[in-house]
Amino acid sequence: MSVVAKLNLNRIIGKHQDFPKPGILFRDINPVFRNPDALKFIATEFSRRFSKTRYDMTAGIESRGFVVATVLGMKAGKGVIMIRKVGKLPGPTIKKSYDIEYGNATMELQIGAVKKGQKVLIADDLIATGGTAVAAAQLVEELGGKVAGFAFVIELAGLKGADRLREMGYKVESLVVYD
Repeated sequence: MSVVAKLNLNRIIGKHQDFPKPGILFRDINPVFRNPDALKFIATEFSRRFSKTRYDMTAGIESRGFVVATVLGMKAGKGVIMIRKVGKLPGPTIKKSYDIEYGNATMELQIGAVKKGQKVLIADDLIATGGTAVAAAQLVEELGGKVAGFAFVIELAGLKGADRLREMGYKVESLVVYD
């Protein structure tokens, strides 16, 4: 068995107590991204988990989701779509506002990035409450695409975002789940 097959992401993910505010244990994906074996593991494991799922493109949610979507896209031989914070994409876009823990935010997607009927696997580093992921799905679907599933490296299960997506009928895969 290869080193990549035995890799434990939980040991690589950084933990920072009281960040960004007291009482929060921040799960830091940056050490994972610095580790080439961890990146290979992410690509291989999601490839295995989505092996029976047909999709045409991967989409990354700004900004750490870009890294996850890129390694998945490279492994599967698919292109990558960027779902970005408002004002970051040139040309005509569609926008979706959504609630987050401390207010609201807006994401956007370039018109033409998703073709009608195209199946898109959406990737991000972490799922918490699910607001950003739901907005990403709505953007893909507004352009006529179909969400093939969601790939998250980290799931904060206690915040129920992944459950929310599953209840909406989406396939959700998370590599590391924290309560």
